[in-house]
Amino acid sequence: MHIAVIGSGYVGLVSGACFAEFGVDVTCVDVDAAKIAKLARGETTIYEPGLDQLINKNLQAGRLRFTTEIKAAIEPAIVIFLAVGTPPALDGSADLTYVDDAARSIAENMDSYKVVATKSTVPVGTGSRLAELIREHQRRPVRFSIVSNPEFLREGAAINDFMRPDRVVIGSNDPEAMDIMRELYRPLYLIETPFVITSLEGAELIKYAANAFLATKISFINEIANLCEKVGCDVHEVARAIGMDRRIGGKFLHPGPGFGGSCFPKDTRALSAIARRFSSLTRIVDTVIEVNEQQRLSMLPKIDTLVGGLSGKRIAVLGLAFKPETDDIREAPSIDIIRGLIERGATVTAYDPAANEQARKVLPDIEYMTDEYAAATGADALVFVTEWNQFRALDLDRIRGLMKVPRIADLRNIYEPVDMRQLGFEYVGVGR
Repeated sequence: MHIAVIGSGYVGLVSGACFAEFGVDVTCVDVDAAKIAKLARGETTIYEPGLDQLINKNLQAGRLRFTTEIKAAIEPAIVIFLAVGTPPALDGSADLTYVDDAARSIAENMDSYKVVATKSTVPVGTGSRLAELIREHQRRPVRFSIVSNPEFLREGAAINDFMRPDRVVIGSNDPEAMDIMRELYRPLYLIETPFVITSLEGAELIKYAANAFLATKISFINEIANLCEKVGCDVHEVARAIGMDRRIGGKFLHPGPGFGGSCFPKDTRALSAIARRFSSLTRIVDTVIEVNEQQRLSMLPKIDTLVGGLSGKRIAVLGLAFKPETDDIREAPSIDIIRGLIERGATVTAYDPAANEQARKVLPDIEYMTDEYAAATGADALVFVTEWNQFRALDLDRIRGLMKVPRIADLRNIYEPVDMRQLGFEYVGVGR
């Protein structure tokens, strides 16, 4: 089977490499010639553990190709995946410009039956919109099917998520297209992966609903953490106990400065916009968005109180990416927190194992350091924003000696408060 993947960003690149690992012939196409040239040389353009090895292995095997020529990608393919960006518009809805452009290109180059499958996160009704666009722009009538096949990839664990997913969602109203998609995903049948076969609209909504629910758990535990601080108990004990209830589960019950990244903020706003379009209320989702925005700002008074006023203070920030094992800083809490620190008169040094270069593009006015200890040197406070594993076992005696004043604001609750105070640190966490 030969497939094409339009868009060689995060979703397209991971999906293309993983399908090639399944033994499928894959052509990834993108309009960015410089990106395609790098990928064709086996140089990854995103930070994702294990992806560079997967790309190089399948390039050498001849199963994976990269091109800017969309015609060359589409003609031999039976399935064409749309994996282009759907950035937020001003009103929070998904901007479908790139999706529409890809649909027109498919239509103009389609010469035989194709399955057009959306992996991009798109609003309900996009499948029908794509069908109309393709029919309008075909050079001659050619039969095709539309499928919604949303991705559920976590940055930092995307390859494992693709190879051993919790489920595969396939939405279509066409039995022939369903059979082709089942054949494409046949390797996952062998490991008994659950398949959810649903309508086109159902699959489109499932992705938004899943991300909104996970975001709800994060905002919920952050509100509970804030309450824990006021009543004098430990949020970790509360979260552990409620997570033992199998109806709730312990995942995503970790308090902190709020969620970020390319999915949760964008998708919750887009789901709210979809609901408005259909005159349906989403009070819970709207509140989740509001709580998340307030949560990251609530970290600033915590740091200000710790250091006795931020003006003139030197603050070291460890972790810039929105989560560990990625260099992605889109909607990262670190951005709002660092900007707030600077607005209050502090100077900021920062270090992230992967995201320093990406952060420079949006936070040019801070000093980027080469490691954790350089960042901590001379600091009035050390702030943990991202819970990278290498931050979990720092030489704390050395850190204390390097700092101007041994103060820590642990916004990810990496360390135990009692232990830190015994080591001589003034320490604050979240909900503890």
